[in-house]
Amino acid sequence: MSFVPTTYEAWKHCITVECDIPLTPGYVQDRIAALNDQKDHHTQKFIERWGAEHHAQTLEWFHRAAAELGDQANA
Repeated sequence: MSFVPTTYEAWKHCITVECDIPLTPGYVQDRIAALNDQKDHHTQKFIERWGAEHHAQTLEWFHRAAAELGDQANA
């Protein structure tokens, strides 16, 4: 059984702790670009597996992470 995060905090924990992927500006921007590309094979598979609603939510979470990183850079 797989866990699908339903909140930003759970998603961020999943990415940064469970998957051990740092949310760097480069990584976040790359993921936003890929998730916005409907022709990207991985994006198509993501939507096929998790649905359009979760895709949109995940994209929002990456945008929120980008905003947080921008705020940290200006602090």
